[in-house]
Amino acid sequence: MSQLPARLTIGQVAERSGLPRSTLRFYEERGIIHSERNSGNQRRYPRHILRRLAFITAAQRIGLTLTQIRAALDTLPDGRTPRVEDWRRLSTRWHAELEARIDALQRLRDNLTDCIGCGCLSLKTCTMMNADDELSAYGPGAPFLKPVQDGGLSTEEPAEPEE
Repeated sequence: MSQLPARLTIGQVAERSGLPRSTLRFYEERGIIHSERNSGNQRRYPRHILRRLAFITAAQRIGLTLTQIRAALDTLPDGRTPRVEDWRRLSTRWHAELEARIDALQRLRDNLTDCIGCGCLSLKTCTMMNADDELSAYGPGAPFLKPVQDGGLSTEEPAEPEE
């Protein structure tokens, strides 16, 4: 395997990252990644951009928005390749959000059959888990499927709604 040059063309970055050139330009227009221009006005990216792109791809896979990703990347140092402690600090910031997403997905998985079987998602007609529309006190939507941090409920023992 050959050593990559210090500055990569957009084609080299696209090939190594697996992202289309249009995506790279889009990220650059949004300020998520940065390139320099050579004397012929062609983009050149620092080699460490590949790590940032891998991070962006992973963050998108877990459901983070480009706005959240950009805000996180803006905390990384300019002028040097981010170190392990930089990435650790960054990923630690999202731990609580990831836990909430995992909770929501587990609730969805565990309650999906009941909710689809019921079909009401907490409307007045539900006699399986929401007789007399008691769950309407918890607001719109399906409270058994919401993450706990967003007011979600446990199917075992619903709490009293906050007034």
